[in-house]
Amino acid sequence: MTTPIRVLLAEDQRMVLGALAALLELEDDIAVVGRAESGEEALRLATEQAPDVVLTDIEMPGMSGLELADRLRSVDRPPRVIILTTFARSGYLRRALEAGAAGYLLKDAPAATLAAAVRRVNAGLRAVDPELAAQAWSGEDPLTDRERQVLSLADEGLTSADIAERLHLSEGTVRNYLSEAISKVGASNRVQAARRARERGWL
Repeated sequence: MTTPIRVLLAEDQRMVLGALAALLELEDDIAVVGRAESGEEALRLATEQAPDVVLTDIEMPGMSGLELADRLRSVDRPPRVIILTTFARSGYLRRALEAGAAGYLLKDAPAATLAAAVRRVNAGLRAVDPELAAQAWSGEDPLTDRERQVLSLADEGLTSADIAERLHLSEGTVRNYLSEAISKVGASNRVQAARRARERGWL
């Protein structure tokens, strides 16, 4: 008998987590070996359980799914990662692939698509929502990592002085980063810039 594909699920909504587990456990060749409700818990379980595939949401308490995908590259036996999300944003897809994810699917995809994606990434291939893949490279993310970081902190309500202290930068440098970010996304202020960047999956 073929050894089943070992899958770890990371999803902070318990009902969704249970539904995903139930769907995948209907498949003879897939075994759910762990369920996590946060990125940190998923990282710990991945180290303990050595799954073949980790299926994770993007937005979770603490560590995001994108951070989790990046961190999982450093474990002893790195699993393949599929991002499963409600965010149909090409910017998120690009960032997920940059973080090492092998798959990116939307939560409204059919159950059969999910199981097929698990098999596909386990075989060393990629599984990406086709419509999103077509959009992904049509509008490159204009923000640098530092601009994204500064804009994200501004979106949390931090002042330029707070951001400067947090990132060990001068206030003038922070203002310059914010000005560049605002200009690049075609916004008139930091609030509008953060909203537009978030809508496009750049933040």
